[in-house]
Formats: sequence, structure tokens, C-alpha cells
Amino acid sequence: LQALDLCVQLLEMGETALVVSDAKYCYGAQGRSPDIPPNAALTLEVELLAAQDAPDLELLSGKEKTELANRKRERGNFFYQQADYVLAINSYDIALKIIGSSSKVDFSPDEEAELLDVKVKCLNNLAASQLKLDHYEAALKSCNLVLEHQPGNIKALFRKGKVLAQQGEYREAIPILKAAGDAGLIALPSPPQTIHAELSKLVKKHADQKNVETEMYRKMLGNPSAAGAPAKCKDKLPW
Repeated sequence: LQALDLCVQLLEMGETALVVSDAKYCYGAQGRSPDIPPNAALTLEVELLAAQDAPDLELLSGKEKTELANRKRERGNFFYQQADYVLAINSYDIALKIIGSSSKVDFSPDEEAELLDVKVKCLNNLAASQLKLDHYEAALKSCNLVLEHQPGNIKALFRKGKVLAQQGEYREAIPILKAAGDAGLIALPSPPQTIHAELSKLVKKHADQKNVETEMYRKMLGNPSAAGAPAKCKDKLPW
């Protein structure tokens, strides 16, 4: 619980504290079935019985580093489900720092593969959180990092397409969403309907944008009416 994380740091060994917390810092809108209802404020009694130093990341085995990063990722998933995207981003960032930290231990190929798998999951979840906060450049960077490792990653392609669409880059977004759909055809029995829906919406927006641009160019060239026949002119306009 975030409430405990914040308060325990202030306790002395053996000290007991009564913590009164809003639902946001406990179990949020979801609650915890069956004993804690949604949006419940809690009063917690906590005693600090023991404390230990953080692990030395350089000395962790591949398995230990993967497990630690996974715990931080799952914490980020919890915050994401509570719609607390800032804390989710913080958790995913910590997980990625753990994965990317230097090591004095040699990892096996299987351990390297497991670390990469967790890294990709963290980056994908990070991009989803950044999208929720309209942090488009950051989300684009996260998607690109995934695609460096897995060029056909469906989630990264889909979210990159969404980011570019939000930035008005329809021409660039459409082929990326098509690539996400193609990857879905290979990886899944049928491509996700969300990709099809997003692609259809994007194609329409791109067509509307082209119509607006065409009309604007007509007006710039002295022909404001789209319906009328183009005026004949012997001389070319200077450019």
C-alpha cells in the first residue's frame, strides 16, 4: 500500500503508528474483496519490526533481478488499474532501471531472455500510462524502444499509431496501424477489433484532412469554389 510506503520511512525501529489514509493511497476504487469495499478510507496500525538495506543490484543473479523488476512492474499495474498513472509510470521506471543496471554477475541466455521479456512488458505498460496523460513524445519514445527489440510487437505498433494520430501525423500513423493489424493476423486467430476500429477512424480523419488541405490550396490559388470548373489561365503562377 502506498500509504504504508510513505509512512514506514518515517518510523524508528520498534515504533508503532496509527495511519489514517484516503482510499487513493490504499485500495482505491476497486477495493479488496471481500473485506474492503471500493473507495474505502482506512485506519491502519503499523509497527516497524525489522528493516533491511536495499539489494546490491550489481550482485543479483539474473533470476533475482527479473523477480525484483517484475514486482515493481506488478506494482505499476496496480496503480494503472487504480487510474493513478503518475505512480504507475514511476513504478515502471524503477523496474526498467533495475533491468538496465550494471551487473558483476554473468547471466545465462535464458536469464537474458527473461529480463528482455520483462523490459518489453514494462515499456509497453509505460507507453500506455504516458498515453493516458497525453505525454505523446514520451509514449512514442517508449514504443520505439519496444520496437527496437521486437519490430512486430502488436501493442507497441498500435500505441505508436495512436500517438502519431493524436499528433495529427495521419499519413505516418496509417501504415503503422496496418502493420499492427498484420502482426495480429500472424499472432492471433483474428486481428484485434480495436486495431480495425482505430484504423478505420484514422483513414477517415486523413481523408477529411486532405479535403481541407485541397480546399485551402484552391483558395490560395484564387479558386475558392470546389464545385465550380477550374478557371483557365495562360500564365503560370510564380513560385
